[in-house]
This record gives sequence, C-alpha cells and structure tokens, in this order.
Amino acid sequence: MNQKLFYSLVLVGCGALFFIPFLGGVRLFDWDEINFAECAREMIVLGDYLHVHIDFKPFYEKPPLFFWFQSTMMHVFGINEFSARLPNAICGIITLVYLYNLGQKLHGHRFGLLWSLAYLGSVTPHLYFRSGIIDPFFNLFIFAGLVNLIFASWKRERLSSMLLVPKSEWTYLLLGGFVLGLGIMTKGPVAYLIVCLVLLVYWMLSRFRWFITPLQFLAFSVAASFVSLVWYGLDIYLHGPALMSQFLAYNIRLFSTPDAGHIGFPGYHFIILLVGCFPASIFAIRAFGPLFIERNYQREFRRWMLILFWVVLILFSIVQSKIVHYSSLCYFPLTYFAALTLLQLEERKIQFNNWLRAGLMLIGGIYVVAIIGLPILAHHMDLVKSYADQDAFTQTNLDAKINWTGWEVLPGIWLFIILVVAIVWFNKREIARASVTLFVGMAVFITLTLWFFIGRIEGISQDAAMRFFERAQGQNVYVKTYGYHSYGPYFYTHKPAVTNPNYYNDDWLLRGRIDKDVWFIRKASEQPVLLDSLPDVKKTGAENGFVFYLRKANYTKSH
Repeated sequence: MNQKLFYSLVLVGCGALFFIPFLGGVRLFDWDEINFAECAREMIVLGDYLHVHIDFKPFYEKPPLFFWFQSTMMHVFGINEFSARLPNAICGIITLVYLYNLGQKLHGHRFGLLWSLAYLGSVTPHLYFRSGIIDPFFNLFIFAGLVNLIFASWKRERLSSMLLVPKSEWTYLLLGGFVLGLGIMTKGPVAYLIVCLVLLVYWMLSRFRWFITPLQFLAFSVAASFVSLVWYGLDIYLHGPALMSQFLAYNIRLFSTPDAGHIGFPGYHFIILLVGCFPASIFAIRAFGPLFIERNYQREFRRWMLILFWVVLILFSIVQSKIVHYSSLCYFPLTYFAALTLLQLEERKIQFNNWLRAGLMLIGGIYVVAIIGLPILAHHMDLVKSYADQDAFTQTNLDAKINWTGWEVLPGIWLFIILVVAIVWFNKREIARASVTLFVGMAVFITLTLWFFIGRIEGISQDAAMRFFERAQGQNVYVKTYGYHSYGPYFYTHKPAVTNPNYYNDDWLLRGRIDKDVWFIRKASEQPVLLDSLPDVKKTGAENGFVFYLRKANYTKSH
C-alpha cells in the first residue's frame, strides 16, 4: 500500500472515530439544526423532494441539496438527531482526506498531514462536523471548486509540473464549475459570488493579466449554473418564477439587514476566527508575514489563500447579519496558513517565537479557565444569576435542575496539560511531536467538552421546551409557540402535514372555534400576556423559563 493511500485510510478512521460516535446523544438545537432537520423530515412526510418546506409551507431561503442528504440518512437510520448530523460527519471525513491529498500535492506528505490535523484539532472546524448545519458541505464545495479553477490556470500558464496538474485545463474548469454548482445547490448563489470576488481581486492584483480566458470563465460559470438550473429550471417550468423571486429577495435582505436578530460589531468575525479556530489561528497569523517558499506555484497558492481569506472575512463583516458560521469558509485558508507555519517550524526556517507562545497561552488559557470555571460557577448559581440578564426568562432558565458532579473540570485540566507539553516541545524544537500532541490533544479536548457539557447546556437552554413538544407526539393537537419562534414544535412533535389552513391563523387558535386542542408555550416574563387573560385558555405549568397553556376544543360548537 502506498503512503498516500495508507494515510488517507488513517484519516478516514480518525474522522470516523471523532465525528460519528454520539451524534444522537443530545437533541438538535434551535434554530438552524432543528430548522434543517425539519426541512428534510417534511420532504419525507410530503413525498416532495423538489421543494423545501418548513411548517408545511414553502421555504425559499435554502436550496434542497443538504436536505436531500439528511432525508437519505433519515430513510436509512430513522428520523432522529443521528440522521440529521451524519451527513456532516461524512463531510468531515471527506474534508480531512481531501486536505491531506491537496496538501501532499502542494508541499509534500508532512504538509498534507499538518493541514488535516490543523482542521481536525481546531475548535469550530471540528465542531461543525458534529452538527446538523449546512455550512460544512457548502464550504467544501466552494473551496474544491476554486482549487480546480486554480489548477486550470496553472495548467494554462505552465506554472507547475504534469505530476501536480495532470488533467487538461478544460477538465479542471468544468469539474470546478460542477463542484461549485453543488455549492449553489447547497446554500445558494452566494457560493458563486464568493468565487467571482476572489477571481476579481486576483485579476486586479495581477495587473489585469488573464490567468484564464473570458471563454474559459464563461464555461466555468455555465458548469456552475448547470446543476442548480436543472432544479430551478424544472421548478420554474412547473410552478412559475415564485421560488426564484422569493429566494433572491431573501438573499438581498440577508445582506442588507440583520437577520433573526443576529447583529454584531464590525470586528465580530475577526474575534470569532481568532478564538473559535484556536489553535490553528495562532499559527496562521505568522503565515501572513514573510515566509521562505521555494516554488512559484506554492507562492501562488498562498496568494490565492490570502485573497480567499480576506474576501470572505471582509464580505461577511460588511453583511449586517452576524452569525458564527458566515465566516466558516475562512477555515480552509486559515488552517492552510497554520500548516505552512508548522512546516516551516519543522524545517527550521522560522523560530517558535514569543508571539506564538503568548498566543497559545492566552487563547488556550481562556478555554482552560472557562471549562474549569463553569462547573465551579454552577455550584454558585446565585452569583451567576446576579450577573446574568435579569429578565424572567433568563433567571428561570438558570433554575434548571442540572446535576454537576465536579468531573466536568477534566477537559480543562486535560487542555492545560496538552498546552504545557506542546509548548515545552515547541521550545525544544521537537516540532513534529509538539504539533501532533497539540492538535490531536485538542480534538480529544473538544470531544471531552461535548461529553461533559453539551447535555447540560441543552438542559439549561431548551430541555423543558423540547420535552413539552415531545409529549405531543401521537396526540391529535396543535402545538404553538406564543411570542417567540422555534422549530421545535415541528420536529419534536413529529407534526403531520397541515390539513386545516386555519392552523396558520393565530387569532383562530386563540379565539376561534378550534377543531382540536391547542397547546401553547411561551417564554417567562414579568408581565402577564394575552394568554393569561383569555377565559378558555388554561395555564398548565411552568418550567425553566417556559410557561405552558392549554386551550381545549369545544367539540359541541365546532361539530
């Protein structure tokens, strides 16, 4: 077995070991995880795989590809959390192998391993492969599409050897366009927009040199459009332009106004990447400075990665909605830069300096203190409540009965040991040993933290509400949130398709002649709400920040 195949299989096993176990160990989280899983579930319930629905109404915000992946897993493993998250675990395995093989092409075997390790052992890149959100596949398709276009330009300009880019430039262009088209089918035309911005910036910085011809760019664009146009075109042919116009309107709104209350300061994504992509982010910063890179194509690829990083970061710093995963495409160039720094440290071309040491200690220290401090604070909840928001919902959320054993400090202690050992080995210039220790140790730390904390976090934030929804499974009732939005009432009630359109009329549910009981849930508040004043709505309980109500159907009147 050759070296490349052997290490690819090792990475498959490593990814499967870290990403697949315990995927169904905790409920999906509002909003995105439940939202996307519900879209896949409704495809199955309706038998309609051409359109995306939520609450059995058309959902124009996302194309269907990721929901096809999820619904396929649901057909095999059932409608549950494991099925909803499994596609991203598979995406994580594919990503590790892809980065190793791409890195091996560019800089050799060691670099490929370092790139995969940096992705595996950094916090948010790792976490995304254990989630049920769209972005891991979306980012991989964009990145692979761009890489193929880069290879096409190298082939055209004879920048690298036949061993590196053995296929024809047209093959790379069409393959890259097709893969980018899958990105468009995953989350929309922003995939194409990002790649076009990267190409535009590269073209301008290259003094308007045509690295691919206009005809080749057109062919790339047609290939990228082909996949999505098959779906969009079929829907327009069958149902008219409603889907396309609504989808475009949503994307324009996303860029111009804060979505779903997600607003933040302009430097939001800088902080997210620095802290969230630890420890790769610390090493990546060094690679923005001068490095000793021998071959032209290696310098060119670094240039492409710099452009990709800054285009994504600046674009989503401008976008009004500030959500963590909007800048997640930066994980590819960021971990690439980290691997460059680590390789140059191994080759003694640069030194492990005080800035790298301080960065590992500072950001790593934040994680250590947070993980050790949280279970300690949990035993002093009165103190926590005095500093938390004083609204009734937050205060009663914190009253959740969570069993804190004290063992929850173990991940923090583990990380402290890993950081100390890694820094000692970096100081002794045992870079290979230090790199493996740090990034594999971080992957273990993330896993331990999830084991100890994610269920308890869910217990505080949403467990009471989700149990309320689960009690409605199999019962002929309406379940409705009041005063806030959640996708929990759809997925966790196993909600059947809506047969009475009055269900969508809140006033009918509150005051009308309902045909079956309505279960209401709202967040706790200091002041009474309308539900408290309606004579036939009865409060049935309250728990951990949520208040529950029942309005019984008057069958005599309605029938």
